[in-house]
Amino acid sequence: MVLTGDDDAATDSSENSYIRKHHKHEVRDNQCSSSLVKHIKAPVHLVWSLVRRFDQPQKYKPFVSGCNVQGDLEIGSVREVCVRSGLPATTSMERLELLDEEEHILGIKIVGGDHRLQNYSSIITLHPEILDGRPGTLVIESFVVDVPDGNTKDETCYFVEALIKCNLKSLADVSERLSVQDRTESIVGA
Repeated sequence: MVLTGDDDAATDSSENSYIRKHHKHEVRDNQCSSSLVKHIKAPVHLVWSLVRRFDQPQKYKPFVSGCNVQGDLEIGSVREVCVRSGLPATTSMERLELLDEEEHILGIKIVGGDHRLQNYSSIITLHPEILDGRPGTLVIESFVVDVPDGNTKDETCYFVEALIKCNLKSLADVSERLSVQDRTESIVGA
C-alpha cells in the first residue's frame, strides 16, 4: 500500500518505481507492511543531513527524547532510543542495517525494547524532485512488522503508519524551516 497525498499519475509512477527498487520486504503471514510518501520543500542534501543521523533521531522524530549509540556509527551499530511518555514504550533498541550516502537510503531493524513492535524493520529513501520551481525531496518510508497477538493487520499498520506520518511531517517541518533559513541567510549575506 502506498499512502500519498498526491493524485499525479506521473508522480505515482516514479514513487512506485522507487518502492519496487528500494523497499523490498519479505512479508510473512503474521506480518503487515506499508509504504508512505512525503514531498518536502527542501533540497535532498538538507533532508538527508537529518535522516542520516542514526545517532540523533530526536532532531526530527517528536516521540524520541534521546538516543545513545554503542560504538562507532557504522552498519551494525546499535542505538538505544528513549521514547517520550504517551506511547506504550520507554525504550527501543535499533540496529543500523543500511546507510547509503550516495543513494540516500537508511535501513534500521528493531532488535529489542519494551514495546510490541517485534521483527520491525524499515527503509527510508530520499529522491530529488522539483516542487514549486525549487529543489525538493521525495521521501519514502516503508516497514514490515509482526502483528501482535490480539491485534489485526489493519490495526497494526494503522498504528505504525500514524507514527511514521508524524515523523515525516516533523521531518518536513524541520527541513523546510532550515531551508528557508539557508535561503534567508544567503540573501542577507549577499
